[in-house]
Amino acid sequence: MSESEPSISAVAGPIHELLAMGGPVMAILLGLSVIGLATALYALIIGVLQAPRASGKVYRAVDQWCDGDAHSAQRSLTSMRNPLAGLLAFVMKQRLAGETETNLRDEVGRRAQRLIMPFESPLKILEVIAALAPLLGLLGTVMGMMTAFDAMASAQGQANPSELSGGIYEALSTTAMGLAIAIPFAAVAAWMEFWLRRAQQRINDLLVRVFRRELPDTEQQTAPAPEKELTGDSSAEPVARRHAMA
Repeated sequence: MSESEPSISAVAGPIHELLAMGGPVMAILLGLSVIGLATALYALIIGVLQAPRASGKVYRAVDQWCDGDAHSAQRSLTSMRNPLAGLLAFVMKQRLAGETETNLRDEVGRRAQRLIMPFESPLKILEVIAALAPLLGLLGTVMGMMTAFDAMASAQGQANPSELSGGIYEALSTTAMGLAIAIPFAAVAAWMEFWLRRAQQRINDLLVRVFRRELPDTEQQTAPAPEKELTGDSSAEPVARRHAMA
């Protein structure tokens, strides 16, 4: 218990100082920074586990598909733990089953959107934090200057410099904190948006290559035509005719 108390006080001390010098706006900024860090960590985890990666193995499998080796391409894709590989394997399977691009367009578009959807919410949260933090810092600046001018008004022109410096210090501290939060989160959001745009382009390029390949009739798994059932009456009809002619 005695070992944990100094660590807690070491963390709570700077936070208490920030709240004392920045007021309620500083508390909101600290809350936004915690939410932003948690969101960035969440985006990193789902990026490692669920990101649609257009790796070299995926491109080699698509090259095999374009070269006519459809079954090897499917085996390569199904063996990968990659959401993009699963989508491409599904499209190849449906194409071999005889489905056309027109019939598959809506379903493939829905599945491709699901690959990107887990990253859209974290990106939006980071963008909102990067936009709100400077505005909240500006709000703290206005509130700090109002405190300073209120001290001047109450002192009737003979205000204590320490009272004025307190309001000015609050104004500058909230502005600096807002910018310190906004700059890194804006950079992370810009990088995520760039990555998502490149991922969408790669997914579209790979899907276009899979769809544009013309399949020979021998590769398409068409169902055999049903044989015509012969009944006893139909088989006996030509015999009856021959006897009648005789």
